[in-house]
Amino acid sequence: MPATQSAPPRRTAATAEPEDPLPPRLAHLPARDKLERLLKVARGKKKALILTHDNPDPDSLAAAVTLAHILERRAGMEARVGYGGIIGRAENVAFVRVLRLPVSHVSQLDFEAYDFFGLVDTQPSVGNHSLPARLRADVVMDHHPLRDESLQAPFADVGGDFGATATMLVEYLRAARLEPSVDVATALFYGIKADTRDLGRETTQTDIDSYLWLFPRCDKHLLGQIEHPEVPARYFQLFHTSIERAKVYGTAIITDLEEVYSPDMVAEIAERMMFLDGMKWSLAYGTFRNQLFVSLRVKDRRMNAGRLIRETCESFGGSSGGHGSMAGARLPLSGKASQRKALKRELVNRFLKAFGVSEQRPVSLLAAQDD
Repeated sequence: MPATQSAPPRRTAATAEPEDPLPPRLAHLPARDKLERLLKVARGKKKALILTHDNPDPDSLAAAVTLAHILERRAGMEARVGYGGIIGRAENVAFVRVLRLPVSHVSQLDFEAYDFFGLVDTQPSVGNHSLPARLRADVVMDHHPLRDESLQAPFADVGGDFGATATMLVEYLRAARLEPSVDVATALFYGIKADTRDLGRETTQTDIDSYLWLFPRCDKHLLGQIEHPEVPARYFQLFHTSIERAKVYGTAIITDLEEVYSPDMVAEIAERMMFLDGMKWSLAYGTFRNQLFVSLRVKDRRMNAGRLIRETCESFGGSSGGHGSMAGARLPLSGKASQRKALKRELVNRFLKAFGVSEQRPVSLLAAQDD
Protein backbone atom coordinates (compact mmCIF):
# COMPACT_ATOMS: atom_id res chain seq x y z
CA MET A 1 0.00 0.00 0.00
CA PRO A 2 2.55 2.60 -1.13
CA ALA A 3 2.14 6.28 -0.38
CA THR A 4 1.91 8.89 -3.13
CA GLN A 5 3.35 12.40 -3.15
CA SER A 6 0.05 14.12 -3.85
CA ALA A 7 -2.10 15.18 -0.91
CA PRO A 8 -5.76 15.56 -1.68
CA PRO A 9 -7.65 18.24 0.23
CA ARG A 10 -8.69 17.29 3.72
CA ARG A 11 -12.41 16.84 4.30
CA THR A 12 -13.69 17.62 7.77
CA ALA A 13 -16.98 16.78 9.38
CA ALA A 14 -18.05 20.40 8.97
CA THR A 15 -17.37 20.58 5.23
CA ALA A 16 -18.33 17.06 4.20
CA GLU A 17 -20.76 16.81 1.32
CA PRO A 18 -24.02 15.00 2.13
CA GLU A 19 -24.19 11.35 1.17
CA ASP A 20 -27.15 9.27 0.05
CA PRO A 21 -28.86 7.91 3.19
CA LEU A 22 -28.19 4.26 4.00
CA PRO A 23 -30.48 1.84 5.82
CA PRO A 24 -30.04 2.14 9.60
CA ARG A 25 -29.35 -1.60 9.88
CA LEU A 26 -26.94 -2.08 7.02
CA ALA A 27 -25.57 -5.13 8.86
CA HIS A 28 -28.67 -7.12 7.89
CA LEU A 29 -28.20 -6.74 4.12
CA PRO A 30 -26.59 -9.45 1.96
CA ALA A 31 -22.82 -9.10 1.60
CA ARG A 32 -23.00 -8.26 -2.11
CA ASP A 33 -25.43 -5.39 -1.45
CA LYS A 34 -23.21 -4.05 1.32
CA LEU A 35 -20.18 -4.21 -0.96
CA GLU A 36 -21.98 -2.23 -3.65
CA ARG A 37 -22.89 0.46 -1.12
CA LEU A 38 -19.33 0.56 0.21
CA LEU A 39 -17.91 1.08 -3.28
CA LYS A 40 -20.51 3.79 -3.93
CA VAL A 41 -19.38 5.69 -0.83
CA ALA A 42 -15.73 5.28 -1.89
CA ARG A 43 -16.36 6.51 -5.44
CA GLY A 44 -14.24 9.51 -6.39
CA LYS A 45 -11.91 9.23 -3.38
CA LYS A 46 -8.18 8.77 -3.85
CA LYS A 47 -6.47 7.85 -0.57
CA ALA A 48 -7.92 5.87 2.29
CA LEU A 49 -6.66 5.56 5.84
CA ILE A 50 -8.13 2.64 7.77
CA LEU A 51 -7.73 2.81 11.54
CA THR A 52 -8.00 0.00 14.07
CA HIS A 53 -8.83 0.56 17.71
CA ASP A 54 -5.84 1.62 19.80
CA ASN A 55 -3.56 -1.17 21.04
CA PRO A 56 -5.01 -3.40 18.32
CA ASP A 57 -5.62 -7.13 18.53
CA PRO A 58 -5.39 -9.61 15.62
CA ASP A 59 -9.10 -9.34 14.79
CA SER A 60 -8.87 -5.58 14.35
CA LEU A 61 -5.60 -5.72 12.39
CA ALA A 62 -6.73 -8.50 10.06
CA ALA A 63 -10.03 -6.79 9.31
CA ALA A 64 -8.36 -3.43 8.64
CA VAL A 65 -5.76 -4.90 6.29
CA THR A 66 -8.50 -6.75 4.40
CA LEU A 67 -10.67 -3.64 4.05
CA ALA A 68 -7.68 -1.72 2.69
CA HIS A 69 -7.05 -4.54 0.20
CA ILE A 70 -10.68 -4.49 -0.99
CA LEU A 71 -10.64 -0.73 -1.45
CA GLU A 72 -7.43 -0.95 -3.47
CA ARG A 73 -8.62 -3.78 -5.70
CA ARG A 74 -12.28 -2.84 -6.17
CA ALA A 75 -12.44 0.94 -5.60
CA GLY A 76 -9.10 1.80 -7.21
CA MET A 77 -7.95 3.67 -4.13
CA GLU A 78 -4.61 3.80 -2.42
CA ALA A 79 -5.09 2.55 1.14
CA ARG A 80 -3.05 2.34 4.32
CA VAL A 81 -3.72 0.90 7.77
CA GLY A 82 -2.87 2.82 10.92
CA TYR A 83 -3.14 2.21 14.65
CA GLY A 84 -2.65 4.12 17.88
CA GLY A 85 -1.15 2.90 21.12
CA ILE A 86 1.17 -0.10 20.97
CA ILE A 87 1.22 -3.70 19.79
CA GLY A 88 2.65 -5.28 22.90
CA ARG A 89 1.40 -8.81 23.52
CA ALA A 90 3.90 -11.38 22.24
CA GLU A 91 1.37 -13.15 20.00
CA ASN A 92 0.30 -9.83 18.48
CA VAL A 93 3.86 -8.73 17.80
CA ALA A 94 4.52 -12.09 16.11
CA PHE A 95 1.23 -11.75 14.18
CA VAL A 96 2.37 -8.52 12.51
CA ARG A 97 5.97 -9.61 12.03
CA VAL A 98 5.41 -13.15 10.75
CA LEU A 99 2.64 -12.15 8.33
CA ARG A 100 4.45 -8.96 7.24
CA LEU A 101 1.27 -6.93 7.70
CA PRO A 102 1.54 -3.41 6.20
CA VAL A 103 0.43 -1.40 9.23
CA SER A 104 1.83 1.91 10.51
CA HIS A 105 1.65 3.78 13.79
CA VAL A 106 -0.38 6.99 13.53
CA SER A 107 2.68 8.99 14.54
CA GLN A 108 4.14 8.10 11.12
CA LEU A 109 1.04 9.20 9.19
CA ASP A 110 -0.11 12.58 7.88
CA PHE A 111 -3.90 12.71 8.21
CA GLU A 112 -4.00 15.68 5.83
CA ALA A 113 -2.87 13.38 3.00
CA TYR A 114 -6.09 11.32 3.03
CA ASP A 115 -9.60 12.02 1.80
CA PHE A 116 -11.29 8.85 3.05
CA PHE A 117 -11.26 7.40 6.58
CA GLY A 118 -12.36 4.08 7.99
CA LEU A 119 -12.74 2.74 11.53
CA VAL A 120 -12.55 -1.03 12.02
CA ASP A 121 -13.45 -3.01 15.15
CA THR A 122 -14.36 0.26 16.87
CA GLN A 123 -16.88 3.07 16.49
CA PRO A 124 -16.61 6.87 16.47
CA SER A 125 -18.16 7.45 19.89
CA VAL A 126 -16.27 4.70 21.69
CA GLY A 127 -13.14 6.84 21.97
CA ASN A 128 -10.59 4.02 21.77
CA HIS A 129 -9.19 5.04 18.39
CA SER A 130 -6.90 7.72 16.98
CA LEU A 131 -9.10 9.44 14.39
CA PRO A 132 -8.92 13.17 15.22
CA ALA A 133 -12.22 14.71 16.33
CA ARG A 134 -12.11 17.18 13.43
CA LEU A 135 -12.38 14.32 10.92
CA ARG A 136 -15.36 12.12 10.14
CA ALA A 137 -15.23 8.41 9.52
CA ASP A 138 -16.58 7.54 6.07
CA VAL A 139 -16.74 3.83 6.90
CA VAL A 140 -17.37 2.12 10.21
CA MET A 141 -17.17 -1.68 10.46
CA ASP A 142 -17.50 -3.37 13.82
CA HIS A 143 -19.03 -6.58 15.16
CA HIS A 144 -19.73 -5.02 18.55
CA PRO A 145 -23.20 -3.68 19.42
CA LEU A 146 -24.26 -0.60 17.48
CA ARG A 147 -23.72 2.85 18.95
CA ASP A 148 -26.29 5.23 17.46
CA GLU A 149 -23.63 7.81 16.60
CA SER A 150 -22.10 5.36 14.14
CA LEU A 151 -25.12 5.78 11.86
CA GLN A 152 -23.93 9.32 11.10
CA ALA A 153 -21.15 7.81 8.99
CA PRO A 154 -21.93 7.48 5.26
CA PHE A 155 -21.34 3.72 5.60
CA ALA A 156 -21.83 1.92 8.93
CA ASP A 157 -21.85 -1.87 9.03
CA VAL A 158 -22.08 -2.48 12.76
CA GLY A 159 -23.34 -5.40 14.83
CA GLY A 160 -24.97 -8.25 12.97
CA ASP A 161 -24.47 -11.99 13.26
CA PHE A 162 -20.70 -12.04 13.81
CA GLY A 163 -18.38 -13.08 16.60
CA ALA A 164 -15.42 -11.25 15.04
CA THR A 165 -14.94 -8.26 12.75
CA ALA A 166 -12.61 -10.42 10.64
CA THR A 167 -15.63 -12.59 9.80
CA MET A 168 -17.40 -9.52 8.41
CA LEU A 169 -14.47 -8.78 6.12
CA VAL A 170 -14.37 -12.36 4.88
CA GLU A 171 -17.94 -11.81 3.70
CA TYR A 172 -16.88 -8.68 1.80
CA LEU A 173 -13.85 -10.44 0.36
CA ARG A 174 -15.99 -13.27 -0.97
CA ALA A 175 -18.64 -10.89 -2.29
CA ALA A 176 -15.87 -9.04 -4.16
CA ARG A 177 -14.63 -12.37 -5.57
CA LEU A 178 -11.14 -11.69 -4.33
CA GLU A 179 -8.83 -14.55 -3.40
CA PRO A 180 -6.76 -13.55 -0.35
CA SER A 181 -3.02 -14.00 -0.23
CA VAL A 182 -1.72 -16.63 2.17
CA ASP A 183 -0.69 -13.92 4.62
CA VAL A 184 -4.11 -12.21 4.56
CA ALA A 185 -5.95 -15.55 4.81
CA THR A 186 -3.80 -16.52 7.80
CA ALA A 187 -4.39 -13.14 9.42
CA LEU A 188 -8.16 -13.43 9.04
CA PHE A 189 -8.16 -17.04 10.25
CA TYR A 190 -6.19 -16.17 13.37
CA GLY A 191 -8.29 -13.06 13.95
CA ILE A 192 -11.47 -15.16 14.08
CA LYS A 193 -9.75 -17.91 16.07
CA ALA A 194 -8.46 -15.51 18.70
CA ASP A 195 -11.58 -13.37 19.07
CA THR A 196 -13.93 -16.34 19.40
CA ARG A 197 -11.47 -18.37 21.47
CA ASP A 198 -11.26 -21.22 18.97
CA LEU A 199 -14.94 -20.83 18.01
CA GLY A 200 -15.96 -21.44 21.62
CA ARG A 201 -17.10 -17.95 22.64
CA GLU A 202 -20.05 -16.02 21.17
CA THR A 203 -19.60 -17.82 17.86
CA THR A 204 -22.12 -17.77 15.03
CA GLN A 205 -22.59 -20.00 12.00
CA THR A 206 -21.13 -17.21 9.86
CA ASP A 207 -17.92 -17.33 11.91
CA ILE A 208 -17.72 -21.10 11.45
CA ASP A 209 -18.32 -20.85 7.69
CA SER A 210 -15.62 -18.19 7.32
CA TYR A 211 -13.21 -20.18 9.50
CA LEU A 212 -13.68 -23.27 7.32
CA TRP A 213 -13.35 -21.23 4.11
CA LEU A 214 -10.05 -19.78 5.33
CA PHE A 215 -8.60 -22.99 6.78
CA PRO A 216 -7.24 -24.48 3.50
CA ARG A 217 -5.98 -21.02 2.46
CA CYS A 218 -3.88 -20.23 5.54
CA ASP A 219 -0.35 -21.30 6.44
CA LYS A 220 -0.35 -23.59 9.48
CA HIS A 221 3.39 -23.21 9.99
CA LEU A 222 3.01 -19.44 10.26
CA LEU A 223 0.10 -19.95 12.64
CA GLY A 224 2.35 -21.99 14.90
CA GLN A 225 4.91 -19.19 15.00
CA ILE A 226 2.18 -16.72 15.99
CA GLU A 227 0.50 -18.86 18.62
CA HIS A 228 3.68 -19.98 20.35
CA PRO A 229 6.06 -17.00 20.39
CA GLU A 230 8.95 -16.43 22.73
CA VAL A 231 8.00 -14.07 25.55
CA PRO A 232 10.13 -11.64 27.59
CA ALA A 233 10.97 -12.12 31.26
CA ARG A 234 8.59 -9.30 32.20
CA TYR A 235 5.72 -11.44 30.90
CA PHE A 236 6.33 -13.99 33.67
CA GLN A 237 7.01 -11.21 36.18
CA LEU A 238 3.60 -9.69 35.43
CA PHE A 239 1.87 -13.04 35.84
CA HIS A 240 3.70 -13.44 39.15
CA THR A 241 2.29 -10.05 40.22
CA SER A 242 -1.21 -10.97 39.06
CA ILE A 243 -1.28 -14.21 41.05
CA GLU A 244 0.28 -12.62 44.12
CA ARG A 245 -2.21 -9.71 44.14
CA ALA A 246 -5.37 -11.55 43.06
CA LYS A 247 -8.25 -11.66 45.52
CA VAL A 248 -11.24 -13.99 45.42
CA TYR A 249 -14.67 -12.71 46.44
CA GLY A 250 -16.90 -15.78 46.33
CA THR A 251 -17.52 -16.25 42.59
CA ALA A 252 -15.44 -13.24 41.49
CA ILE A 253 -11.68 -12.78 41.15
CA ILE A 254 -10.09 -9.34 40.97
CA THR A 255 -6.45 -8.43 40.50
CA ASP A 256 -4.59 -5.11 40.47
CA LEU A 257 -1.62 -5.40 38.11
CA GLU A 258 -0.18 -2.01 39.03
CA GLU A 259 2.07 -0.85 36.17
CA VAL A 260 1.93 -2.99 33.01
CA TYR A 261 4.35 -3.00 30.08
CA SER A 262 1.56 -3.50 27.55
CA PRO A 263 -2.17 -2.64 27.91
CA ASP A 264 -3.33 -5.83 26.21
CA MET A 265 -1.73 -7.89 28.98
CA VAL A 266 -4.59 -6.75 31.22
CA ALA A 267 -7.07 -8.60 29.00
CA GLU A 268 -4.85 -11.68 28.83
CA ILE A 269 -4.67 -11.92 32.60
CA ALA A 270 -8.40 -11.33 33.07
CA GLU A 271 -8.96 -14.18 30.62
CA ARG A 272 -6.55 -16.50 32.42
CA MET A 273 -7.99 -15.78 35.87
CA MET A 274 -11.42 -16.83 34.61
CA PHE A 275 -10.12 -20.40 34.51
CA LEU A 276 -10.11 -20.55 38.31
CA ASP A 277 -12.66 -23.14 39.39
CA GLY A 278 -16.02 -21.67 40.40
CA MET A 279 -15.51 -18.16 39.00
CA LYS A 280 -18.33 -16.28 37.25
CA TRP A 281 -16.53 -12.93 37.08
CA SER A 282 -12.94 -11.91 36.43
CA LEU A 283 -11.70 -8.31 36.63
CA ALA A 284 -8.14 -7.17 36.01
CA TYR A 285 -6.80 -3.62 35.87
CA GLY A 286 -3.41 -2.03 35.36
CA THR A 287 -1.79 1.33 34.69
CA PHE A 288 -0.07 2.29 31.46
CA ARG A 289 1.04 5.83 30.58
CA ASN A 290 -1.27 7.59 33.03
CA GLN A 291 -4.30 5.56 32.01
CA LEU A 292 -6.04 2.75 33.82
CA PHE A 293 -6.86 -0.22 31.61
CA VAL A 294 -9.68 -2.44 32.83
CA SER A 295 -10.70 -5.85 31.48
CA LEU A 296 -13.78 -7.83 32.42
CA ARG A 297 -14.78 -11.43 31.75
CA VAL A 298 -18.23 -12.81 32.58
CA LYS A 299 -19.72 -16.32 32.75
CA ASP A 300 -23.06 -15.26 34.21
CA ARG A 301 -25.38 -15.23 31.18
CA ARG A 302 -27.77 -12.86 32.93
CA MET A 303 -25.20 -10.07 32.65
CA ASN A 304 -23.81 -8.31 29.59
CA ALA A 305 -20.16 -7.41 30.08
CA GLY A 306 -20.21 -4.52 27.62
CA ARG A 307 -23.25 -2.87 29.17
CA LEU A 308 -21.96 -3.47 32.70
CA ILE A 309 -18.55 -1.92 32.09
CA ARG A 310 -20.07 1.13 30.38
CA GLU A 311 -22.50 1.74 33.22
CA THR A 312 -19.82 1.21 35.86
CA CYS A 313 -17.07 3.29 34.26
CA GLU A 314 -19.08 6.05 32.58
CA SER A 315 -18.61 8.65 35.32
CA PHE A 316 -14.83 8.16 35.30
CA GLY A 317 -14.53 9.41 31.70
CA GLY A 318 -12.35 7.66 29.13
CA SER A 319 -13.78 4.94 26.90
CA SER A 320 -15.38 1.55 27.42
CA GLY A 321 -17.17 -1.14 25.48
CA GLY A 322 -17.53 -4.81 24.69
CA HIS A 323 -20.24 -7.42 24.34
CA GLY A 324 -21.76 -10.41 26.13
CA SER A 325 -18.90 -12.12 27.93
CA MET A 326 -15.94 -9.74 27.60
CA ALA A 327 -15.38 -6.00 27.79
CA GLY A 328 -12.72 -3.40 28.48
CA ALA A 329 -12.26 0.22 29.51
CA ARG A 330 -9.55 2.86 29.39
CA LEU A 331 -9.82 5.52 32.09
CA PRO A 332 -7.71 8.67 32.60
CA LEU A 333 -5.53 8.78 35.71
CA SER A 334 -4.36 12.05 37.23
CA GLY A 335 -3.59 13.61 40.58
CA LYS A 336 -1.59 12.31 43.52
CA ALA A 337 -0.99 8.68 44.32
CA SER A 338 -3.66 8.81 47.02
CA GLN A 339 -6.23 10.06 44.48
CA ARG A 340 -5.36 7.28 42.05
CA LYS A 341 -5.74 4.69 44.78
CA ALA A 342 -9.10 6.16 45.73
CA LEU A 343 -10.29 5.90 42.12
CA LYS A 344 -9.25 2.25 41.93
CA ARG A 345 -10.94 1.50 45.24
CA GLU A 346 -14.19 3.12 44.11
CA LEU A 347 -14.01 1.25 40.79
CA VAL A 348 -13.57 -2.12 42.51
CA ASN A 349 -16.39 -1.40 44.94
CA ARG A 350 -18.76 -0.65 42.05
CA PHE A 351 -17.88 -3.89 40.33
CA LEU A 352 -18.21 -5.91 43.52
CA LYS A 353 -21.72 -4.53 43.97
CA ALA A 354 -22.59 -5.30 40.35
CA PHE A 355 -21.23 -8.84 40.77
CA GLY A 356 -23.40 -9.31 43.86
CA VAL A 357 -20.40 -10.18 46.06
CA SER A 358 -19.84 -6.91 47.94
CA GLU A 359 -20.52 -8.64 51.26
CA GLN A 360 -18.01 -11.41 50.57
CA ARG A 361 -14.76 -11.37 52.54
CA PRO A 362 -11.80 -11.28 50.13
CA VAL A 363 -9.38 -14.19 50.15
CA SER A 364 -5.93 -14.07 48.58
CA LEU A 365 -5.70 -16.41 45.59
CA LEU A 366 -2.56 -17.93 47.09
CA ALA A 367 -4.50 -18.73 50.28
CA ALA A 368 -7.70 -19.91 48.59
CA GLN A 369 -8.78 -23.50 49.18
CA ASP A 370 -10.25 -25.81 46.56
CA ASP A 371 -13.74 -27.11 47.30
